[in-house]
Formats: sequence, C-alpha cells, structure tokens
Amino acid sequence: MVDIKEIKSIELVPFTLMTSSIGAIVALIYAILLLIALAVAAVFIPTAGLALASLGLSLIVLYPITTFFFYVMTMFVTALFYNMLVPRLGGIKLGLEGDEVKNIPVVPFALIIAGVMAIWAFIIGLVLAAIIVPFTTALSTLIPILSNITANATNITPATLPTGSVVGTGGVVLAILLIIGLPIFVFVLGFIGHALAAIFYNFMIPKVGGIRLMFASVGTAHEITSIPVVAAALAIASVALIFGIIEGIIGLINGIIAGSAGIAIGSLVGNIVVSFVGVFIMVAIITLIYNYLAPRIGGIQLGLK
Repeated sequence: MVDIKEIKSIELVPFTLMTSSIGAIVALIYAILLLIALAVAAVFIPTAGLALASLGLSLIVLYPITTFFFYVMTMFVTALFYNMLVPRLGGIKLGLEGDEVKNIPVVPFALIIAGVMAIWAFIIGLVLAAIIVPFTTALSTLIPILSNITANATNITPATLPTGSVVGTGGVVLAILLIIGLPIFVFVLGFIGHALAAIFYNFMIPKVGGIRLMFASVGTAHEITSIPVVAAALAIASVALIFGIIEGIIGLINGIIAGSAGIAIGSLVGNIVVSFVGVFIMVAIITLIYNYLAPRIGGIQLGLK
C-alpha cells in the first residue's frame, strides 16, 4: 500500500554539508579528467606543456574548493527558501511503499520547486538590475556629450545620433523585465519541466522500479542513511530518456525540414543514448558518493509527515 508522505522541512546544516561535499567530490573528478586531457594535449604541444600542467594542477586544488563554498551558500539558502514556502505552497509529496518511491504527486512537486526557482530568479534579476540601471543612467548622461563631439568633428547634426533618454529608458525597462518578468518566466518553465518529470517518473516506475530511500529516525526528522545505487540511477535515467526522446524527435523534425535527415537521425540516436547512459552514470556516481559520506558526515534529514 502506498503511503503519501510530505516533506515538510529540510534540516539546513545536514543538507548543506552533504550537497556541498558531493559537489566538491564531483568537481574533483572533473578536475582530474581535465588534468588527464591537458596532459594528453601537452604531448602534442610540448612548448605549452608546463603551462598546461600548471593549469591542471591548479584546477585540482581550486575547482573543488570553490565548488564547495559555492554550494554551501546556494544550498543553504535553497533549503531555507523551501522551508519558507512549504507553509504557503505545500511541500514535495512522496508515495512510499516501504523504502521505494512508487510515485510523486505532480502538482506539489512542480509547485514548490518552481517557487524556489522563482525566488532565485528574482534575486538574480534584482542584482542584474542594480548593475544595469546605474550603467545605463551614466551612459545616458555621456551620450549627449559624445553626440556633440561627434557632430562637431563630422558635421552630423546631433538629432541623427542616439539620444541618452533612449538608453536610460531602455535600462529601466530591462530592469523591470529582469525583476518581474524573469521570475514569472522561470516559475512557469520550472513548473512545466518538473511537472513533466513527475509525470514521466510515475509512468516509468511500474516498469523499471522506483528510487529507494533508506530512512532512520533522528529525533523528529528522518535521515536518508543510504540510497541504493542501481535503483536510483535506473529510475532517474529512465525519466531523462523520455526527455531525450522528445528533444531528439524535435531535432529530427527540424533536421528533416532543413534537408539533413541523415544527420538528424544520428543526432536522435545519440541524444537518446547520451540522455540515458550519461544520466545513469552521473546519478550512480552521486549516490555512491552519498552512501560513502552518509556514515561519516551524516545524511540529509527531512521532516516527513
């Protein structure tokens, strides 16, 4: 029997520590792969060998560290936003049968994630607007001066040159679009995308099996102590496969219209393979890292009701 549980809250510190640590380890793996690629490049470009080696070694140190601190900031705030929005929008709900996530109710899942994304979009839009408006305002005051200089030098009347008011007004309009339009756009797109992800998950799980989450009670919270690797990788890769098929079909149609059917078919097959295999490998790596770290630093803790 499926038991619907709602994630009412996310414990901030365990969530931040785990996600940041996973991000740092994945960044280290990327840096090692990049170092290998740079070492191969150095074989063919001996004169740049020292520079490439220095770059690779620097990335191995800097990339994981910067990734860790970036995740610490963003994941802590993301979990905080989630906890703030749950009383207003409701939390993610999981249809659990034992330790297996058999289904994900679509609207709660899409609504809360889209809400968090919209808040981030608002903050980013606010920051960009704070940069753009002073810049365009300063530029609008310089344009009349430059127009007069250009007119005197070339005998072109200032009326034929761009006006400062156009630039200033454009900056204000762009700022408004960033502050208001960007969050709305991100919310709508995020809702649709995550709603489709939940729908595809619910469709595929009876065929491939769902994600399994091993819980242990920690006070009033439930800690995810481990995540079986194959089950998680297969479930999420199956969802990614459907997205890959849809994207591939759209590309195929565009390719046929453009007269490149052969290339489009190859792209369709490649897109499907990469969507499934690539996501399977990535999810498997992340869950392996999670299972390694959980006994050492503690797993993610959720308030389930």
